[in-house]
Amino acid sequence: MNHLPEDMENSLTGSQSSHASMRDVHSINPTQLMARIESYEGREKKGISDVRRTFCLFVTFDLLFVTLLWIIELNVNGGIENTLRKEVIHYDYYSSYFDIFLLAVFRFKVLVLAYAVCRLRHWWAIALTTAVTSAFLLAKVILSKLFSQGAFGYVLPIISFILAWIETWFLDFKVLPQEAEEENRLLIVQDTSDRAVLVPAGLSDGQFYSPPESEAGSEEAAEEKQDSEKLLLEL
Repeated sequence: MNHLPEDMENSLTGSQSSHASMRDVHSINPTQLMARIESYEGREKKGISDVRRTFCLFVTFDLLFVTLLWIIELNVNGGIENTLRKEVIHYDYYSSYFDIFLLAVFRFKVLVLAYAVCRLRHWWAIALTTAVTSAFLLAKVILSKLFSQGAFGYVLPIISFILAWIETWFLDFKVLPQEAEEENRLLIVQDTSDRAVLVPAGLSDGQFYSPPESEAGSEEAAEEKQDSEKLLLEL
């Protein structure tokens, strides 16, 4: 007999929790829900997120900034035409800055192809460009004679190294986590909208209301008491 109240209590608790979840679904404003879905779908239709577009712009800035510094270096060291002929046609690994410019072009092509055209969601492409850039610049600084050519012998390798690692940090800590978070939000909103559609819209809180139990036992006891009092009076 002791197990019966416990079973009834468990069943009542389960029904109350299910009713609460149903009310939570209906408490969502349909207008706000549709607005969120449309905003996420609009982002998907654009094909590229805002944070990924910012990353691609930074990669473009990397190429343009290194190119600008290289052109300034060509102009400072005896004119663009003569220095360009010396560094490109008569290329020398130990004294030319042309390979640093080509390294920036390499980063630009690989990263734009991987994260703008192919829209990858993995870090292997940025890891490749950063590893190649770091290894090449370290070897060039150790083996070449750039430091004897003035300030650009310091500036170009250091700027290229810093920009490559900023790109790695931005992709790994900003682009990929934020896109994954937005995708999870979209799945949650879609799942919520599906559950809201499955529940009939006409249901209200009153339909889940359970009336209190009737006190049948107390009424019978009162009637028996009245009958006993009548018998005593008759006696």
